[in-house]
Amino acid sequence: MTAHEIDYRIYGEEMQYVEIELDPQEGVVAEAGSFMMMEDGIKMETIFGDGSQKDTGFLGQIFGAGKRILTGESLFMTAFYNVLSGKRKVSFASPYPGKIIPIDLTRFGGKFICQKDAFLCAAKGVSIGIEFSKRLGRGLFGGEGFIMQKLEGDGMAFVHAGGTMAMKELKAGETLRVDTGCIIGFDQTIDYDIEFVGGIKNTVFGGEGLFFAELQGPGTVYIQSLPFSRLAGRVLASAPQGGGKSKGEGSVLGGLGDLLDGDNRF
Repeated sequence: MTAHEIDYRIYGEEMQYVEIELDPQEGVVAEAGSFMMMEDGIKMETIFGDGSQKDTGFLGQIFGAGKRILTGESLFMTAFYNVLSGKRKVSFASPYPGKIIPIDLTRFGGKFICQKDAFLCAAKGVSIGIEFSKRLGRGLFGGEGFIMQKLEGDGMAFVHAGGTMAMKELKAGETLRVDTGCIIGFDQTIDYDIEFVGGIKNTVFGGEGLFFAELQGPGTVYIQSLPFSRLAGRVLASAPQGGGKSKGEGSVLGGLGDLLDGDNRF
């Protein structure tokens, strides 16, 4: 498998976007909805699956696209090609505040495992597939279900992390315990399992869930400080409830506090 060789540049701090420079006939594939802008000479095409397999026929394309349904993604992806003679640029934006992480798959032995909603875009030829967990505990309690995404090939891929990103290099036998939702992705050499938090007080009053992920090296692990599920939960908790009033900001005065702090909605 030989992916297209693309050049890129990442812009921004908290709401980033990645600008990809394509040589003539080079291409990039992206999740639907991540496109930001493109220069004249870029051709956009909707494709089944990731388009990494050539001459597989219609049934092969259907099978490749069907794998994406298992990870909760769309049947279709969008491919962008440079059809002119000079260099052209196309940009993709992060879906919520955080960081865009470039993944050189040759550094990871041609395979990187990530959360199902972390993938943003990749060089044409990179395969975006599914990674089945071989352990029952991961599937039942992992928070991300039985299936994660795997990126395979020899090109560049880009994944998105919510909040601030932390990269940890684990040595052989070294263990890191992580909230299951805070995992972005990891090296294929990482041994990944789910561990019960333990303790009556931790279970009933801890507020951190009953399980966390145990990652054992050697390998590289990427961690995010703000998973989208956590962000969405906080937004929903603070959204206006039945009567149209929003959740208070902590004032002991309740509604009177809203008047004093400038929140005068009725």
